Amino acid sequence: MSDATIEVLGLRKRFGRTLAVDGLSFRVEPGTVTGFVGPNGAGKSTTMRALLGLDAPDEGRALVGGRPYHALRTPLLEVGALLDAAALHPARRGRDHLRWLAHSHGLPAHRVDEVLEQVGMETAARRRAGGYSLGMRQRLGIAAALLGDPPVLLLDEPVNGLDPEGIQWIRGLLRRLAAEGRAILVSSHLMSELEDTADHLVVIGRGRLIADTAVSDLIAAASGDRVRLRTDARTEAMELLARAGATVSVTDRDTLTVTGLPARRIVELLNGADVPFAEVGAHRATLEEAYMELTREAVEFTSHTDTDEVAS
Repeated sequence: MSDATIEVLGLRKRFGRTLAVDGLSFRVEPGTVTGFVGPNGAGKSTTMRALLGLDAPDEGRALVGGRPYHALRTPLLEVGALLDAAALHPARRGRDHLRWLAHSHGLPAHRVDEVLEQVGMETAARRRAGGYSLGMRQRLGIAAALLGDPPVLLLDEPVNGLDPEGIQWIRGLLRRLAAEGRAILVSSHLMSELEDTADHLVVIGRGRLIADTAVSDLIAAASGDRVRLRTDARTEAMELLARAGATVSVTDRDTLTVTGLPARRIVELLNGADVPFAEVGAHRATLEEAYMELTREAVEFTSHTDTDEVAS
């Protein structure tokens, strides 16, 4: 497979007084699914548009396969993209939409049938796009991105509108495509989906890089030395462990997270005080927890609902 890389090098882009992207740099390697995340207004869309030649950088470079998008001779064969699944002419049939794209790049007609089968749209492609659900539009958009069998894929919110079966399907699809050596950049707000799909994560906030790390490393760092405790005697356990110097927080009806004491000591204390418990083990943070901690200071708009409820 040809040069399957995505590179953003010192990218800076301003819209009027708004600095959308501020000196951003990262690289997506071949054979990986990289999640691209950040709060609203972080600069994700601007970065992806710069990679696709839709926004010209004020400074820096956005490269696909080592070249800017405008220098690609056959773009569809070098990078596949899904930015807006709704951008379909409602009167055009799904198959005809793909046939037009294929013809514009000299691709054979049978390639249209191959990608329609790949995304499960063989029958629906004969219908007009105006009657498609959002999930069907997503599938057709992914088919268009795959049409040229490109080594690089840029997908913005690809699971948006998909049902549970569709979400499971796209997880497997992205893993298979990465295993073939492609570089895949996926922008998403759904951390649970990226946790099950992505190898790597690029986190940005206010146009700047916050983290560029393996998903497993980020989760391990967020998990820290916390211990997960399940007990029906929540109040007794919290009082006992707090007296022993631990910091204890409630994470569920019967689940506590304990910091400051090792699991072995927690078990000793609970047994010694005859406080019943069902489970004690290392706490594994979710990707969403890790992400929220990273971006706490970078969120442009925050809700104060919880504070208001407590005060009322």
